[in-house]
Amino acid sequence: MATHARIVLIEDHAILRDGLRALLELEPEMQVVGEAGSAAEGARVARNCNPTLIITDLAMPGGLGLRSLDELRAACPGVHILVLTAYCTDEYIHAALNAGADGYILKDASRVELLHAIRAVLTGQKYFSEPVSARLVSRRNEPLIPGFPRITERERQVLTRVALGETNKRVALALRLSIKTVEKHRANLMRKLDLHNTAAVTLFAVRNGMLPVSKAEDAEQREGHAAV
Repeated sequence: MATHARIVLIEDHAILRDGLRALLELEPEMQVVGEAGSAAEGARVARNCNPTLIITDLAMPGGLGLRSLDELRAACPGVHILVLTAYCTDEYIHAALNAGADGYILKDASRVELLHAIRAVLTGQKYFSEPVSARLVSRRNEPLIPGFPRITERERQVLTRVALGETNKRVALALRLSIKTVEKHRANLMRKLDLHNTAAVTLFAVRNGMLPVSKAEDAEQREGHAAV
C-alpha cells in the first residue's frame, strides 16, 4: 500500500481495542484514526474520520454490528469493511456478506493472519478465515435457491469471474468484450438475482456450486483462504 491505511476500530471490549491498536500501529503503513465501543457510535466516528478500512465486531451493545454495516457504507462510501468476531455460524457469515462485508476473520486468528487479511481487503480482495471459508465451500453443492431465474451463458461467465474477484477490465479482456458490455451483463445478472454488491455475488456463486473446484482452490491459495 502506497499510502497509510486509515483504520477505525469498532469493538465493545476496550482491552481488545487497545491490543488491536497497538498491534496495527507497529505497521508503518497502518494508522488507527478512530475507535468506538458500539455500532451506533461506530457510524458517527467513521463519518468524522474518513477511514479506508473499518474493522468491526458483530454482537455489541446497542444491537448487532450487522445492522450497522449499511450505515457504515452510507457514512463512508467506498470504505473497506473487515468483520472481526468470535461467531462462526452460517447465520452471521451470510448476513455479513449480504450486508457488504469485504472479509470475515475470527478472533482466534494469529497476528500474521490478521495483518494478511487487512492487506488483502485493502487491495480489493475478499478474505475469510479458514473455518469460515470451509463453511461456505461446504455448501457449494446445495441446490439453487427456489425461483432461481434463468441467466445467459455469458452472464454466468461474467458472474463466475466477478466472484473470483476480477475487475470489469480483466473480465472484458478474458472474454474479449468491451468494458461497457461487461458492465451491462454484470448489472443484468445482479438485477435478476437480486444481488447488491460483489460480496453477495461471491456468496451466491459459492453456495450454488457455480465455481469449478480447481478455481476455488486456486483462489483460496492466492487470497489466503478467500471465499470464491
